[in-house]
Amino acid sequence: MKILYAIQGTGNGHISRAREIVPLLQQYGEVDLLISGTQSEVKLIQPVKYQLHGFSFIFGKKGGVHHWETYKRMNLPRFIKDMRQVPLKDYNLIINDFEPVTAWACKLQGLQSVGLSHQASFQSQKVPKPKSIDWAQLVMKYYAPATHYVGFHFHQYDDFIHTPVIRSEIRNLQVSNLGHYTVYLPAVDDQLLVPLLQQLPEVEWHIFSKHSNFKYTVGNIQVSPVNNEEFNSSLAGCAGLFTGGGFEGPAEALFLGKKLLVMPMRYQYEQQCNAYALKQMGFPVIWGSNKNWLAALKEWVNSPQEHQYSFPDNTAAVIAKVVQTFAR
Repeated sequence: MKILYAIQGTGNGHISRAREIVPLLQQYGEVDLLISGTQSEVKLIQPVKYQLHGFSFIFGKKGGVHHWETYKRMNLPRFIKDMRQVPLKDYNLIINDFEPVTAWACKLQGLQSVGLSHQASFQSQKVPKPKSIDWAQLVMKYYAPATHYVGFHFHQYDDFIHTPVIRSEIRNLQVSNLGHYTVYLPAVDDQLLVPLLQQLPEVEWHIFSKHSNFKYTVGNIQVSPVNNEEFNSSLAGCAGLFTGGGFEGPAEALFLGKKLLVMPMRYQYEQQCNAYALKQMGFPVIWGSNKNWLAALKEWVNSPQEHQYSFPDNTAAVIAKVVQTFAR
């Protein structure tokens, strides 16, 4: 059997999930990997056969998407060329983690594909979503269309939705509480975060920044470029995680029993929905309209937060069902 696994390369969550899924797929046949997008620091262990430009949202530095930079990097002629050149008919199963090139190629060629992603869960009307007529709802629906959907979310909101894929390296961490707080906000420059967090000098902060190429320390604050192993180590020993409204990061913090505070990116509908779901679950959120981040941080640091989400390791069973149901 030949399997094509197409992965979105914007952000680290898609690649992190793929690191867990690829070995499972390889049990069923030959797996070719395709990645489009350019905003991930986490890399796959296995070789990537197709590296495409795709469409990526470019992270800004003040808490939102950088719209102009995103627009500048879009290349529709290249997108169409890549869409026509990927030999999709060679495969018995095409799995898509919110990757638009193969998704639209499959749609235009009338080929079956499986949307296997967190975004796939948004096909359900039962998933928590803020009341909005934001155009981004259309992006969620049409960015990477598929003929079948298998989703992941914080809860099993629908019959095709499963709890998060927690990487083995996270499941195997030795968890402790060394008192520091881990920070990962890819759309906020560390130069903005450092002056803010310096106002809480009694707290040790570990910032992992997409905007810094080197490590440095300012008083109670350590700043590091994004590194998977170092981030995992910081997360294992932290008191809490302050992060954006992504999916994998908050899910891992919930699994590890860490305190959680999220600040979703402005103009990013998926993150707004994730934050809305977490708010319903009782976790604090700093919304874009809240300009007083310091007060929210103080309250979070000083407030206890007790929870434990087991998120059973059912990824192998999910992949087995996908292969058995949709391979031709």
